[in-house]
Amino acid sequence: MNIKDIVNRDVVNLTNCESEPIHIPGSIQPHGFLLGLRNEDQVIDFCSANCVDYINLTPEQVLGKTLEDIFQKEQSDRFCIYRDYNKDSQTTPFVFVYNEMQYNTSVHLSGKTLVLEFEPFFDGTLSLPDLYNQTRSFVSLMEKHSYLPELSQDIANETRAITGYDRVMIYRFDEDYNGEVIAESKIENLDSLAGQKYPHTDIPVQARELYIRNPLRVITDISYTPVPLFTLNDSAEKSNKSLDLSLSILRSVSPIHVEYLKNMGVGATLTVSLLKNNKLWGLIACHHYSSKLLPHYTRLSALLQGHFLTSQIAVREVAEEFEIAQAADKALLESLTILHKNEDFIEEFYKSPCLLKLANATGFVIYNKGKIYKNGNVPEDGDLIPLFKKLARHYPNAGMHTEQLITIFSEDENLSKHAAGIIYHSLAGGTPDGVLWMREERRETINWAGNPHKAVVHNEAGAVTLSPRKSFELWLEEVRNKSLKWRISEVNSSSSFAYALQKHINLRYVKSQENKHRLLNEELKAANKELANLNWISTHDLQEPLRKIQIFASKVLDKENPDLSAQVKDSVERMRFAAEKMQVLIEDILAYSRTGNTEKVYERVDLNNVLNNVVQELSEIVREKNGIITFGDLPVLNIIPFQIHQLFINLLSNAIKFSQDQLDPIINIEVKTEIPERISGQHDKEEYHAISVQDNGIGFEKEYENRIFDVFQRLHPNHKYPGTGIGLAICKKIMENHSGFIKADSELGKGARFTIFFPKEEVI
Repeated sequence: MNIKDIVNRDVVNLTNCESEPIHIPGSIQPHGFLLGLRNEDQVIDFCSANCVDYINLTPEQVLGKTLEDIFQKEQSDRFCIYRDYNKDSQTTPFVFVYNEMQYNTSVHLSGKTLVLEFEPFFDGTLSLPDLYNQTRSFVSLMEKHSYLPELSQDIANETRAITGYDRVMIYRFDEDYNGEVIAESKIENLDSLAGQKYPHTDIPVQARELYIRNPLRVITDISYTPVPLFTLNDSAEKSNKSLDLSLSILRSVSPIHVEYLKNMGVGATLTVSLLKNNKLWGLIACHHYSSKLLPHYTRLSALLQGHFLTSQIAVREVAEEFEIAQAADKALLESLTILHKNEDFIEEFYKSPCLLKLANATGFVIYNKGKIYKNGNVPEDGDLIPLFKKLARHYPNAGMHTEQLITIFSEDENLSKHAAGIIYHSLAGGTPDGVLWMREERRETINWAGNPHKAVVHNEAGAVTLSPRKSFELWLEEVRNKSLKWRISEVNSSSSFAYALQKHINLRYVKSQENKHRLLNEELKAANKELANLNWISTHDLQEPLRKIQIFASKVLDKENPDLSAQVKDSVERMRFAAEKMQVLIEDILAYSRTGNTEKVYERVDLNNVLNNVVQELSEIVREKNGIITFGDLPVLNIIPFQIHQLFINLLSNAIKFSQDQLDPIINIEVKTEIPERISGQHDKEEYHAISVQDNGIGFEKEYENRIFDVFQRLHPNHKYPGTGIGLAICKKIMENHSGFIKADSELGKGARFTIFFPKEEVI
């Protein structure tokens, strides 16, 4: 028979220990032996080399056989029944008997292999744990202690009493998986390790993963010689055939870990995993300073202690967090009450003690509109203002918190005295305004169990090698520029207050703007009232004297005409003409004013009807000029009818008025759909009805294309083209009333085109 061992012979040291495949060592510890059965046919495919020591059969005699071949049919049949009923539980071992020796046999499935681990118990007793007393004791401890450290200490005491190990430690991991001994029970002559920390490198990642999968790990003798596993060397199978021993109780451990324990002077260990939310929270680590074989059910009693403690980890931590959260919520409620009742909160109440308590901070600062409001122990203004500006750049619309500000802004180490840790929230994006809670630096001396850094040592030949550190004497490390860690409740409370403060500031700004607008509206009302009076004056008090001037001038010219000299006649005629011109100007000003102030009543109207009425109204002037007006099919729109009528009157009147000598005026009106470009050069995103009025008149220079719509803007200040310069300004105002606009383009001597733009989705 051709067999081979599956021992993993990769060279392992501290440079590659974090990638060591510790789940497939290919060997076991010698306090028991192992058989691996193919699950489909129950043929033994793996066995440990020490089978010969326990059942007097070599691997060659075992591999390829069945359990019935080794333990006879009666035991094999009973095991099959046991396997079917206990496939999901490893708590109750099956008892095999061979040559009158009884073996507790743990069973688990590894891939397609059923793994059986045999451990002899010489006295034949089961040593069942007293579960009732264990449970009653634990319930008593739960009632006795409110906090996790005290409960952990009693669990350590209970575990040592059950197992008899020299030292039992409760070991808790931090967020980086550095471990700390939070409770310890030991024999008197041992130095205490309580409070000491161990670096995360002591337990590599893959070892932590195995602690999650398999909560119980035992080493009976650190000085053991690993026992290789053998398998049939079937050429048809892969050469790297292996067996995953993640759930094995006999699994051989990493040589690096063995050397580490030897350096600590430990002879045997038992480790129980402590989980929280399916993550490794800590360990119950039992050390013995000589070899120690712990019976199966005693190990389960220790595991039960681990389950007891695991059940309380989340509960106790939540209870502790709840107490802190209650205090923070109480301070938050007090702060919010003051905030909501006082509009001048920032200026008058920024020193309230509750603002510090809601985050358990030592300092609190508001930076608002260039002013700093400080509470508690905080840095100087010269340091705070640059800090707010940097935080605003890095976190413009978000909050942040850190226990080590120096890790974000390394140049600000001088802030650590008062602001080693901060909680920050912006109050206005794009500005340095914000709010800060601060915590002072809390210098900490960490008691490491030996230098935590991987040590370079020289072997006997003088070569440099890497190995586990040999010294576990107390090694102190001082941590600076760091504050206490912010708890979730503190971060949440500060976030809630910052949000409320931001709303408070915005509301105060809105109220101030409302007051300004109210005063402005009152001023506008007064001004409008005065304008209304002026309109009345313009309509009645000014126009009446003008009419009298015109009447008297006409009478003088009609009745006194023979007796008047030519010079007097000319002066009276000029006076009458000036009065008429002033009356037209007043009427146009009133028309422009009414365009903006008239109540906007929209109607759905066919523009063709409006334009026909306008052409009919201007027909006499058109005939005098021998003009031609053409237009296509115009749209139906929601408009203010009389204003659009006025708009077309003004545009067509101008086109006729500014016609060229010796050239009959031709006016063409067209409509099309456009996405136009406004005067600013920016394109609209929506479509417009573009109605253009094109003439062949005198035109104007391009520099006037925008200015032509200004009030009183006249390009031809002479008597040939009379007017007040208000007509196109009225057109512009009318188009604004219709959410549109008007544009002009022209070239001197080549006519002008005025285009009015109505949005296709009219705003009513």
